[in-house]
Amino acid sequence: MLSRHVTTIAGDKVFLRPLTVEDATLYPDFLADVTAEDLRLRFFAPMRQVNPDLIDKLIHYDPKRAMAFVAIDDATGKLLGVVRLHDDADGTSGEFAILLRSNLKGHGIGWLLMKHMIVNAKAKGLRAVRGQVMTENSTMLQMCGELGFHAIDDPLERGVKDVTLPLDELPAEAVYFP
Repeated sequence: MLSRHVTTIAGDKVFLRPLTVEDATLYPDFLADVTAEDLRLRFFAPMRQVNPDLIDKLIHYDPKRAMAFVAIDDATGKLLGVVRLHDDADGTSGEFAILLRSNLKGHGIGWLLMKHMIVNAKAKGLRAVRGQVMTENSTMLQMCGELGFHAIDDPLERGVKDVTLPLDELPAEAVYFP
């Protein structure tokens, strides 16, 4: 299911749907509410802002080899978060990345986006979803643990955990949305 309406743990109504090119207009307001620290945790490099070229790159993706979903506030139409999954060259697994408005961390939006991405990755036939998380990003590591990801130290990058979710091991109820 590519699009769906969901309710956060705080009771907010959110629409999860694929990212479109038109969403570029939502990015400036969205990124204004993302701290420099959260940008560093997402992109693994210090940055104060995301330049227009990077936004252009983020919104243009090949849907045959990648998927990207946004969470849109039903009441305001504002972009709350985005999750992406890029297939590996062999097409059996993919690497994810996620970014939320900093003030919304802990509201369940990241969890809903990740679950939505996992459901769609499993439906696409991928066998695993993986990502890299800085060890200091305890919130993300906790969420990954709650979703069933296995975490190990990255052998090539100090201070980074490799998180992997084998999709073929997931029971049907693990990817169920109420």
